[in-house]
Amino acid sequence: MHELSIASAIVEQAEEIARADGADRVSAVTVRVGELSGVVPDALDFAFEVARDGTALANARLVVEPVPALAWCDGCAEEFAVGIPPFFWCPHCDRPSQELRSGRELEITGVDT
Repeated sequence: MHELSIASAIVEQAEEIARADGADRVSAVTVRVGELSGVVPDALDFAFEVARDGTALANARLVVEPVPALAWCDGCAEEFAVGIPPFFWCPHCDRPSQELRSGRELEITGVDT
């Protein structure tokens, strides 16, 4: 389960941010998780509960903001959802897309102290 190593990295980074802000505790961490990031949000939540023990995030909650996988079609200038498994064929003009606009994100967007 690679979510445990991701959760551990989130905890480490959130602790660093809190220390830099002069805080000794974190109440919540918000992360954006792309649909195609390879991260299972429920598994990340579980792993976060394990990784936070004994840290400044011991009672923190993890807020996961899902990011849909969206592609752009140059042919008809439309954005469309690619789904899971991803299908990069434009449903509007029946052409393949070459540009993924979102869906691979895995980033901390907020640390509440």
